[in-house]
Amino acid sequence: MSEHKDKPHIVPYKTFLLVLLALLVFTLISIGITSYDLGPLTVLTALLLATAKTILVLTYFMHLKYDVKMFAILAAAVMLLIGVVIFITFLDYLFR
Repeated sequence: MSEHKDKPHIVPYKTFLLVLLALLVFTLISIGITSYDLGPLTVLTALLLATAKTILVLTYFMHLKYDVKMFAILAAAVMLLIGVVIFITFLDYLFR
């Protein structure tokens, strides 16, 4: 079994600023999308944008990119479970 050695990682401020800019752009897109009537695609688009923002926050601000891969796998499993629950909820809502 290999040992996990804590290697310090220094993330440049430019990376954080680019992620912040991407989060702001995704937020503005999600606000702008509410002015259009896309029918059922409105909710899907909002959920996809929220998922993209969540992945950015988990990857860079919570340092999952530089941590043990098992944490990333567990986070992905939780995201998958949440997606399945939302999918089942949509199926229940659509076929009532």
